[in-house]
Amino acid sequence: MYACGLRISEAQQLTVSDINSANGTLRIIGKGNKERHVPLPTPTLKSLRGLWKTHRHPQLLFPNQMGEQPVSTCVLYRTFKDAIQKAGLPHTFSPHVLRHSYATRLMEHGVDTRVVQILLGHANISTTTIYTHLTEPTSKSLRTLLDGVMTDLGKGGPA
Repeated sequence: MYACGLRISEAQQLTVSDINSANGTLRIIGKGNKERHVPLPTPTLKSLRGLWKTHRHPQLLFPNQMGEQPVSTCVLYRTFKDAIQKAGLPHTFSPHVLRHSYATRLMEHGVDTRVVQILLGHANISTTTIYTHLTEPTSKSLRTLLDGVMTDLGKGGPA
């Protein structure tokens, strides 16, 4: 979910055929049955291949225990809650925080807001702009930039 910025329901519905290994992309069916293609990092592809080898379902990437249908979102949510508890993170986190973290990380690394909008499948750019908040690394680099720009202010330069 983090590696591709997926909603929990999008991850749940993934199929083997959604993976395009040759292009390194993942086909996502999002809200309103809108299709998008997102980059699939190589380490994530390798992990998904390893996971698939444990169940070898011909269609589903994440089948339920009976292998008849996709794993339920409740199971994914519980698995996430167990993982954050083991990591000692706040219980207030939900799986959606992974999607927010993905978008924030992209923005921190200079990815254009419009590209982030496309990757997340947002219909409206205003939904994406919530990720433009100042994160700590961004804030630090801004402080450094401003310190350099404002150095001469104390020397009678323009205010």
